[in-house]
Amino acid sequence: MIPRYSRKVMTAIWEEKNRFNIWVSIEVAALEAMEELEIVPKGTASKVNKKATFDINRINEIEKEIKHDVLAFLTNLSENVGPESRFIHQGMTSSDVIDTCLNIQLKEAGSILLNGIDSLLDALERKAIEHKNTVCIGRSHGIHAEPTTFGLKMLQAYEEFKRNKKRLNNAIEEISTCAISGSVGTFANIDPYVEEYVAKKLNLKVEPVSTQIIPRDRHAAFFSTLAIIASSIERLSSEIRHLQRSEVMEVAEFFSENQKGSSSMPHKRNPILTENLSGLARIVRSSVIPALENVVLWHERDISHSSVERMIAPDSTVTLDFAINRLVNVIEELIVYPEHMERNLNQFGGLVFSQRLLLELTQKDVSREESYKAVQKNAMQAWESYGMAKSLNFEELIKKDKFISSILSKKEIEDIFDLGYHMKNIDKIYKRILG
Repeated sequence: MIPRYSRKVMTAIWEEKNRFNIWVSIEVAALEAMEELEIVPKGTASKVNKKATFDINRINEIEKEIKHDVLAFLTNLSENVGPESRFIHQGMTSSDVIDTCLNIQLKEAGSILLNGIDSLLDALERKAIEHKNTVCIGRSHGIHAEPTTFGLKMLQAYEEFKRNKKRLNNAIEEISTCAISGSVGTFANIDPYVEEYVAKKLNLKVEPVSTQIIPRDRHAAFFSTLAIIASSIERLSSEIRHLQRSEVMEVAEFFSENQKGSSSMPHKRNPILTENLSGLARIVRSSVIPALENVVLWHERDISHSSVERMIAPDSTVTLDFAINRLVNVIEELIVYPEHMERNLNQFGGLVFSQRLLLELTQKDVSREESYKAVQKNAMQAWESYGMAKSLNFEELIKKDKFISSILSKKEIEDIFDLGYHMKNIDKIYKRILG
């Protein structure tokens, strides 16, 4: 979590002040429930809430001595609250506060991420509609395959991030639990009603059965979801990076008037934003293995997960938030070159129609094997002549081929090389997604 790749709205969630404020809200809510149960005197929660100020420096000072963060916090509260402090944390254990707080923070972070995904979906939808019929070459293994549209590339990403939104909603739902069950989770020293009250007050669900901690499979699912979203970001970023290469040049990141691309080569316009996104995605994915390993804790509790979560929770959410919002900017300002797409599409003189030609021959009672051989022979001639002084046109080669021309008329051959054939179902695909 470094300023360069952070937004204040997300980093604020992980600041000590916010964490301690959440701790106070948990303790006060527990006291309110205890009042209802007549475990503590009426008005205790209100008195504590009014006086429950804390000093972060003082908490850190106490922790240096006693080596326990929650007790350091409670000690500082007692210094400010006075006599009513004896009722704070009654029947609770540290994990009740720490785990419930962490889940609140992850829920808050998830909400911000959802807002970012919504903005990204809007940007992708607009770009998909704008370039619905902007024809470009589709590539398989990086090699020219058949025509598609740039809009379809954006539409596919749109649908992928719709799935990611659903995944994130599910992950937030799963992580939004509260545990106020006391030592080893048996409610021996605290009434289950307190947990139910705190959960409702803080807009969480009760953890059905906890040990001394909230089970970490929930957190593993959350961080795994963030990693999937990060991978989707990198997939789209990689597509843009490939399409911006000099020999392709079908799209480009926006390049401002005074922007510099290279310290040594003034002509350079590098895809730095999408390269950056590829790197940030790796950081988010790196949290998955530690999160999975955190599931395996000893007996009812250990703290081997604690140091891990103090690192990966802020780093993953902050980094992903920054990445999502950077990608929104990239898509909104993306420069698209339809004329370059057309140039690349026609680069090999109609080779992209080879499959249709193959299929037409099979419809004329020619075996698939024989059809494939005849088409490939001509295709390879056109392929190998690319860049030479006399590049061979695939369509012209087919018209001159004695075997093929004996089966297909000139008009039938010309019809095969019709771009509209590949576009005929684009509207149907869009209707599936956008209605």
